[in-house]
Amino acid sequence: MRVDLFDFDLPEENIALRPAEPRDSARLLLVKADSSGFDDSSVRNLGDFLRPGDALVFNDTKVIPAQLEGFREREGVKAQVSATLHMRAGPDRWKAFLRPAKRIRQGERIDFGHGNNACLLGSLQATVAEKGDAGEALLVFDFSGADLDQAIAAVGHIPLPPYIASKRAEDGRDKEDYQTVYAREEGAVAAPTAGLHFTPDLLDDLKKRGIEEHFVTLHVGAGTFLPVKADDTADHKMHAEIGHVDQKTADALNAVKARGGRIVSVGTTSLRLLESATGEDGIIRAWSGPTDIFITPGYKFRAVDLLMTNFHLPKSTLFMLVSAFSGFERMHAAYAHAIKNHYRFYSYGDASLLWRSAS
Repeated sequence: MRVDLFDFDLPEENIALRPAEPRDSARLLLVKADSSGFDDSSVRNLGDFLRPGDALVFNDTKVIPAQLEGFREREGVKAQVSATLHMRAGPDRWKAFLRPAKRIRQGERIDFGHGNNACLLGSLQATVAEKGDAGEALLVFDFSGADLDQAIAAVGHIPLPPYIASKRAEDGRDKEDYQTVYAREEGAVAAPTAGLHFTPDLLDDLKKRGIEEHFVTLHVGAGTFLPVKADDTADHKMHAEIGHVDQKTADALNAVKARGGRIVSVGTTSLRLLESATGEDGIIRAWSGPTDIFITPGYKFRAVDLLMTNFHLPKSTLFMLVSAFSGFERMHAAYAHAIKNHYRFYSYGDASLLWRSAS
């Protein structure tokens, strides 16, 4: 499909720069499959729209401070370099997006966090082992394993999405705001933002209603923020992300489906991982490894019945995904309703609950 078909106009005032307080006070737009209209509610009322025996599937990945600032030196001249880590490729190496990428050569050394005594020897150094397309590079660090994790934690910053970072700097609030309350598996460089709306009280309420909770892990990469530069969806290449579904969770979710319960994915990251782990027979299986699944209209969903998700960027792969899930025209209408009614968009914005289209 043509990428421009997924475009829409979004006023600047609809872009959220801070989350709702408390988290579950965010608005929730209901996009049902059996209705031509839309209902407005609140995230704290989520349980009203689910049934006992349904299962919420959360992504328990934890955001790391993956934005690194440093410099490279050539012939005595230093130049600043920014790196956004997006996928771990080994104990001592990460794939990253560099800026300015064109001026950096393969084999060069980059010194990150120089002068920060919290970082072991005061700096974190890496070699540019490979250079790829669109500013991507493979960085091999001098530290490895837990030592590298410690060094990144000492010198790195939370990589706020560009549409927030362009308007304000990261601050102490973001360290808590940009993390789900159930985050536990370190490795993401972007938050699974639908999960940011959940509070301990809301999770307790859902449990009391007989709604199950299950966890999978997909380490969200910075590729989620990259614009689609192709004119046609068939020509766009997704960046892979590492995910994991254990056998116990797969068995539990299959049991939910077998007894007529619904799989409710909290976020597009959980959905993409579940769909990657589900065969054409509809059986969810244990999964571990990279996935670059790209879901556009025409995709036949195998696992997920409902999707809770935030409001996404125009012409983004995520708006394409929700258009595949609930219908192309239906989602354009839903977003028009959300804009008209002053819903807050993007990572710190409001949420929607989508029913899967019968078609």
